[in-house]
This record gives sequence, C-alpha cells and structure tokens, in this order.
Amino acid sequence: MNTSYARDPEAIRRLTPEQFRVTQEDGTERPFTGEHVNEKRQGIYVDIVSGEPLFASSDKFESKSGWPSFTKPIMAEHVVEREDSSHGMRRVEVRSKHGDSHLGHVFPDGPRDAGGMRYCINSASLRFVPREEMEAQGYGELLHLFSDKQQAETA
Repeated sequence: MNTSYARDPEAIRRLTPEQFRVTQEDGTERPFTGEHVNEKRQGIYVDIVSGEPLFASSDKFESKSGWPSFTKPIMAEHVVEREDSSHGMRRVEVRSKHGDSHLGHVFPDGPRDAGGMRYCINSASLRFVPREEMEAQGYGELLHLFSDKQQAETA
C-alpha cells in the first residue's frame, strides 16, 4: 500500500470547480447530489487530493441525510477532527490528514451498534476505488476489510 500520501498540487489543478469549492474552500455540496450517495459496490473511498484511504463501503450506511455516511474511518490517523463554529452551529469538521481536504462533519447520531458516530462526507472530496481494482491501484493491503463471503457475493 502506498504510505507516502501527500497533498498533490497536480491533483488540486485537476479538481472540478465543485470539488475545489468543497475540498479547498470548506464547502458543502447540496444534499442528494453527490456521486457517491447511492454507491452500493464494495470498495474504499480515498481522498481526491492525496489518495489516502479514508472510508470503506463496509462501514457505509444509509442515513437519509443526503450525503454518504460512514460509522468510522478506515484508519483514524488519516482523519483530523476540528471544532467548527461556522454558520452559527457547533460541529466537528473532518479533514484528511495528508491532503488537508475538507471532507465533511462527524455527528454522534450514527448507528448505536456500530459506535454511534456518523461521518457525513461530501462525495466531492472522495474518489471511489472498487474492491476489484484495489490491488491494482495500490490498496491491496486493505482487502481484509471485506469478508470472504462479501467477496464471493460480488465476484
């Protein structure tokens, strides 16, 4: 697995205007408009700027919020949480550690049986890597996130 994740100026130049607004200007995409809201395939979600692995489909759930929601990050050390008091609210912002991309926010209203957290993440900050492409894209060490039964069901 690639362990030298870094903020990539070339990746930033390739961002769409919406991706740039969300990741670099702390924006939020409109609910139910992101490309990953209805993504059901197995795989991982990586930072669009650095490629660092952030969330797994195995931890994704339907929150009906309009944004992809996850119960936890793949590796806590790749996600930075900061207090956010913008818009007259007190929230916890979530950013990628190496890419320093704004991802979204985390709330304590997720599924209780999975820890109770809801990482509410903008699709514009993520790139989806399907399970069958993870090895080729350098994320093979994370295939353990998916059970043999899950892998057989999608093969």
